[in-house]
Amino acid sequence: MNVSGIVVTTRRLTKNVSLLPAAVLIGMLAGPARAADPPKTPGGHSSLAPLLERTTPAVVNISVITRKAESENPPRDDPFSRPEAPESGSPLPRQGIGSGVIVDADAGLIISNYHVVAEAEEIVVTLSNQRRYEAELVGGDAGTDIALLRVNAEDLTALSFGDSEQLRVGDYVVAIGNPFGLGQTATTGIVSALGRSGINAEGYEDFIQTDASINPGNSGGALIDLDGRLMGINTAIVSPAGGNVGIGFAVPGNMAKVVVDQLLEFGEVSRGQLGIIIQDVTPDLAEALSLETTRGAIITNIQPGSTAEVADLRVGDVVIELNGNAIASSTDVRNQVGVVRAGEEVTVTVSRDGERQRVTARLGDLPSQEIALLEPRQPQLELDELGGATLSDIPPNYPGHGTVTGVFVSDVVPGSESALQGLRPLDVIVAVNRTAVDSMASLSNTLQAVAGPVALDVLREGRHLFVVFQADEG
Repeated sequence: MNVSGIVVTTRRLTKNVSLLPAAVLIGMLAGPARAADPPKTPGGHSSLAPLLERTTPAVVNISVITRKAESENPPRDDPFSRPEAPESGSPLPRQGIGSGVIVDADAGLIISNYHVVAEAEEIVVTLSNQRRYEAELVGGDAGTDIALLRVNAEDLTALSFGDSEQLRVGDYVVAIGNPFGLGQTATTGIVSALGRSGINAEGYEDFIQTDASINPGNSGGALIDLDGRLMGINTAIVSPAGGNVGIGFAVPGNMAKVVVDQLLEFGEVSRGQLGIIIQDVTPDLAEALSLETTRGAIITNIQPGSTAEVADLRVGDVVIELNGNAIASSTDVRNQVGVVRAGEEVTVTVSRDGERQRVTARLGDLPSQEIALLEPRQPQLELDELGGATLSDIPPNYPGHGTVTGVFVSDVVPGSESALQGLRPLDVIVAVNRTAVDSMASLSNTLQAVAGPVALDVLREGRHLFVVFQADEG
């Protein structure tokens, strides 16, 4: 099976897979390219029945059994956990539910969510015709919340992937899964939003959001368009009470395809890194730094010896394309790099001094860096332009004293303008709109000369980033 494709992101949404296989947190879903109108029945009225008759045999119910020590299983109000009476001192069996999608009928390959099966000791797949099979876990990826299962079965029906990059807000979609363990269920809606993120800071997120009803147990099920193409894997919901409120999320099919390819070939997902720190380009930041673009991800830091340094990427470059795919934000970069294996090459297009530059970089594994900061307090000055921030010269016990030039932020009043814009205690302001500052006097003079947005180049825990203020004109 060839399930390679482009890609983006996703995330593990429940830690205890035996309790809530369908993630009751936040998520999103994207819809297919342009969906066709619902077909007509012989009676002349619109119906999705022909579509569902073709596609529902490819969606399966999944039940899992996990065993943990009783102390690790605090009582919860969960109708799907059916603990059996254990022998004295033995682990407590717990049962959970979820859904899956057959993507290769010949090989018996099924996609589900990682959080559904991550801790399972036994996985049972039930087809729409009630045939039951024990499933093998081929591999899983917590970062995108995708898992790949295999069953030894014949006469299976599989769904083909559509191109989730072609989805548009407003496209019709159908969610198929096993909500609340009731059995196979289909719900309809539209693509409510695309490219959702912010659910899991450690995950890779590019969710499709939909208002098709998704509930606990739907995790791992199919999100299809009206042509029956697989556009996403249902993953999460936003819900104050554990049920559907019209905000559901799915991992885009293109991302799932890339992850499945790696799981098939290697049994795991190995991610490479460029070695850059980036942040979103905003209109205010673009104006303050005289950038040629108001979208993309600006490089604020490059790790010495990293792939990015070898490829001659530079601080101040704005990443606008990666492997030919447009970059609108730092999340796009993270998601796209996050599904490329270490050792593989990527093509990075940047805007540098108003000109497009294209470089090729081979991704590598980077050691993590931890920089411990002290908390010196030497308040000396407050500036109207940076309301709520107390500034000082760089104190002697600051780790970069003697090598870093700038102005130290010794305190920030909670709720102040500086706090709202993202300035923090222990930051060091090294430049204003790319003009270096080496003292409080030069900072004050530079700020007073600026009309319009102010981009502070801030050194924080050894990394550079921009903090943008909207300065008063005149």
